Amino acid sequence: MASSGSVDVAVCGAGPVGLTAAALLAARGVDVVVLEQHESTSDEPKAISIDDESLRVYQRAGIVDRILPIVVPGTGTRYYDSAGLPLFQARGPHPFRLGYPIKNPFAQPDLERALVAALAASPFVRLRFGTRVTGIEQLGDRVRLRASANGVDQVLDAAYVLGCDGGRSATRLLQGVEMSGRSYPDVWLVVDTVGDPHTERFAMHYADPYRPHVVIPGLGGRCRYEFRLFDGEGAAGEQPSFELIRKLVSRYRSLEPEHVERAVNYRFHAVIADEWMIGRSFLLGDAAHMMPPFAGQGLNAGIRDAANLTWKIADVLAGRLDSSVLASYQAERAPHALATIRLSERLGRVVMTTRPGLARRRDDAVRRALGTAAGRIFLEQMRFRPPHRLDDGLVLADGATGEVGVPIGQPTVFDTIAHQLRRLDDILGNGWSVLAVDVDDSDWAAVHPVCTAFAARQAVVVTGDVLPRTRHRVLLDVDGGLHREFSSYSGQFVLLRPDRIIAAAWSPRASGGVVDRVLGWIPAKSMPGTREEGMPGASEEYMPGTREVGVPGTRGEGMPGPRGVEAPGSEGTVAEVGCCG
Repeated sequence: MASSGSVDVAVCGAGPVGLTAAALLAARGVDVVVLEQHESTSDEPKAISIDDESLRVYQRAGIVDRILPIVVPGTGTRYYDSAGLPLFQARGPHPFRLGYPIKNPFAQPDLERALVAALAASPFVRLRFGTRVTGIEQLGDRVRLRASANGVDQVLDAAYVLGCDGGRSATRLLQGVEMSGRSYPDVWLVVDTVGDPHTERFAMHYADPYRPHVVIPGLGGRCRYEFRLFDGEGAAGEQPSFELIRKLVSRYRSLEPEHVERAVNYRFHAVIADEWMIGRSFLLGDAAHMMPPFAGQGLNAGIRDAANLTWKIADVLAGRLDSSVLASYQAERAPHALATIRLSERLGRVVMTTRPGLARRRDDAVRRALGTAAGRIFLEQMRFRPPHRLDDGLVLADGATGEVGVPIGQPTVFDTIAHQLRRLDDILGNGWSVLAVDVDDSDWAAVHPVCTAFAARQAVVVTGDVLPRTRHRVLLDVDGGLHREFSSYSGQFVLLRPDRIIAAAWSPRASGGVVDRVLGWIPAKSMPGTREEGMPGASEEYMPGTREVGVPGTRGEGMPGPRGVEAPGSEGTVAEVGCCG
């Protein structure tokens, strides 16, 4: 059995979630091996909607410029009543609070190719296709993966393993993790077409009880159709007939076999893994949870998993966080994932009901709600989505005047260091940040230990019409966005995690207690005053992960050339193993 050495993180699965996790780790300078059982990325357009949170994650990974060209900047979802008449359009909040449209159609093969191209240009990533994982062994200080590629058994040791290998996850099954939930008997036909006449930038949900269906136009003439099937029209897993496909799509377009890119009959699952962390291995994406498609959140929930976990692993490997904080992954992510599953189920029951009486009552209730200001805001701004709020994990809510455990928005601000308008995340980088909101410059000394321990970016946020005299970077409001995000924290320090969740907010007079509790997240050897040689201090304007995955046509000065995508069985130095996808 060949040994392939060791690596910081092994990512099992080269689908969108696994590739996203690898990009986030690479942006923080973590060595990664991506392991995939198939010979290449998928050609099947499975996931089809990416939201504003996910695009912001790609911005943090330094690759959003590779992703934006393959998405349709969406305008939400339009819902139609049982008679086919428009009810309302759910556009999401306006202006776009996180910096991007809230719902954007795309084709999964395009996304996977864009992510692979970005990772192939990174000096921190090895992509290994064509290898199947056969065993996982926890060894205390590492995980040992056993795999097979071209008939050759191989071994790879990793500090951490991320199981991003889908609903039939080998990493989950090999470790005996069960899933709880239910599967639904309803059968749906999904048809992905090309050469389609639709040009809308919104999805269309037709709540016709006699044939519930969904239409989602994509980029370049692609369009997805989803139809509820009835008895005798097809079983899950059965290849649908072209005659049935043509009949169902005929109300929208003429169809020939060459227009059908993919067609499949399937059933929904609403399940969640009982354990997300097993020793030094973790489950992400469909390996950890699956849901009906009606909320468009399956892939986005997986990207949230990657966004939550990868920075913690990177900081543990760098000595900035104690390894015990990794247990916060399930505590922080599972409640929101479960709430999103429940939303998807409710939308399926109510929007896609096949009971005419219930459909009429639903239509009447929606129209009554739209007749009130609160009801219209609730529906059109999609406030029915579960809020992204952490009540447990790496958050300290004591003493905050504003919310803690929630993502901060991304306004455009004036940066007094760069002397230009910039998006907030581009200023803060992909690590920790400490922001002083209308706080006196002399109060910074009390939070210096936190800035040093986390190598945090520092900035002063001004919510009023003043320009303070300070040695720090100042962020000025230009359109009201900065004021909306930070006015409730005026007079406080705000600690932002790398995933842009507000970890804590406190007044200067409370700094001592909060700083002590925050420093409890870091290993004792990294406490201020015992910092390891070479670790940057806060005054060095350090941006974690400055050697980012490249953007099209560029490579950072001095950045090593791409390692590339290796075929199974080829020789390398870090990893000769691939795994399951």
